[in-house]
Amino acid sequence: MSGTCASDRLRRLREVRRVYDATVWDRWLAVVCTGLAFVPALSIMSVEFGDRSGRPADAFQIVLILAQTVPLAVRTRWPAACLAISGTAFVLHETLGYPMQFGTVTVYIALYSVGAHQERFRRVIAAVASAAYVALCVAIVLLGSPLLQSDFLIFYLLFAACWLVGAFVRGQRLQEAERRRLAAEAAAAAERARIARELHDVVTHHVTGIVVQADATQFVATSPERVVTALSTIGGAGRRALAELRALLDVLEATGESATPVVGSVRDLVEQTRSGGQPIELVEDGDQPSLPAAVGLAVYRVVQEGLTNAVKYAEGRPTTVRIGYRDDRVEVEVTNAAAAVPVGARSSLSGGRGLAGLRERIGVLGGSLAAGEQPDGGFRVSASIPVGGAA
Repeated sequence: MSGTCASDRLRRLREVRRVYDATVWDRWLAVVCTGLAFVPALSIMSVEFGDRSGRPADAFQIVLILAQTVPLAVRTRWPAACLAISGTAFVLHETLGYPMQFGTVTVYIALYSVGAHQERFRRVIAAVASAAYVALCVAIVLLGSPLLQSDFLIFYLLFAACWLVGAFVRGQRLQEAERRRLAAEAAAAAERARIARELHDVVTHHVTGIVVQADATQFVATSPERVVTALSTIGGAGRRALAELRALLDVLEATGESATPVVGSVRDLVEQTRSGGQPIELVEDGDQPSLPAAVGLAVYRVVQEGLTNAVKYAEGRPTTVRIGYRDDRVEVEVTNAAAAVPVGARSSLSGGRGLAGLRERIGVLGGSLAAGEQPDGGFRVSASIPVGGAA
């Protein structure tokens, strides 16, 4: 229970922190550190380097205190400048032997800020800071400091640790940004694939019917009634294609998300294809339940793909559509008699996008798709889709 409360408090603190920009928090940090620097009781928490305290406080010490604390207001925007000003003031404060004060701890914050926020010339700044530290050590020794060489090494390791902690935080931040970038790219690629799949499913079926009917019309030119029927079928298929494309584009423009265009029922799809001259038998087994939108669309797309392939490669041959409604899944199967085009040539003609897109769509829903040649030379597309797969 305590762990939950602690996590809730941490989450609230993060939310509060996000309300303001980082520069606002830096300004408040500078104000707080400046105020604490003038609290005598906190002087024991200061950084005393060289053990040379003895110079009485004066106005110049106030200037040095402000020079160490005020630059924190720009520590994330200009971390190198913050370290340069604060570090120089720290060096002067310690070499002149002023009394201890809390403001000297800002050198740790400045070093951390450079490690965490400096983008350019990081190695140069590290080398200059190290050289400045060596100069400080030499100056302190010449001024008669009682510190040993091991003390100088410990201080250096402490300063370096502040820098390295900041560098670690910067690395984590860059990794997180890279993960977000890759996730955004993957989402964009998946979105493009979904849109391409929807466009394929919407266009291919109708355009295939139009092409087949247009090709067949030239053979019935002497029969006006059959020409009128064929032209009517072509016009109907074109209007349905435009309607589905318009619905797809409307959703994309409204939301920018993957669209689920409005489609008719499987019975309507079968009737439309049948009106084009393809003999189709529809067999439904069981009572149709109320299907989730994604599952119903997947069933529609399986039948649509199967009928498109039948019209394209087995025109005029008997085709059977079977849909079985079970307790927890829907079984869909589209079979046709021996095709006029060899099965191996189908993927090359269609580009394989239809079946590949269907397999991906159904896989997301937890189902499976199978497609292949039958022993009698026909072709079969079957899918098993869980009713709860949309969840």
